[in-house]
Amino acid sequence: MAHGSAPGLDKRTQVRLRRGKVTVEARLDLHGMTQTQAYEALGRFVDRAQERGYKTVLVVTGKGLRGDGQVGVLRQAVPRWLNEPGFRARVHAFDHAAPADGGEGALYIMVRRRK
Repeated sequence: MAHGSAPGLDKRTQVRLRRGKVTVEARLDLHGMTQTQAYEALGRFVDRAQERGYKTVLVVTGKGLRGDGQVGVLRQAVPRWLNEPGFRARVHAFDHAAPADGGEGALYIMVRRRK
């Protein structure tokens, strides 16, 4: 699943998500973490969000823009991780945050309800 593609998510919710018109119930900032630390922190964060019944959370990866034009490691890795089977079972959709919440350096994540 790519940013913004959310099978089963209604159009109104998708638009609200893109515009930042959602209530963010928890935040995780991954700045300064290694990939291993960030992966583990993201897993714990999404688990906890699902356990608490949160609907929308924010994960800050940072823009990670380098002088050579490369994008940061975590900014590339987090969407890839969210598409892994272990996360897909807990994540309904995700997209870049609105500028006020970090823009392309952050992601809104819609958490699936626990069954």
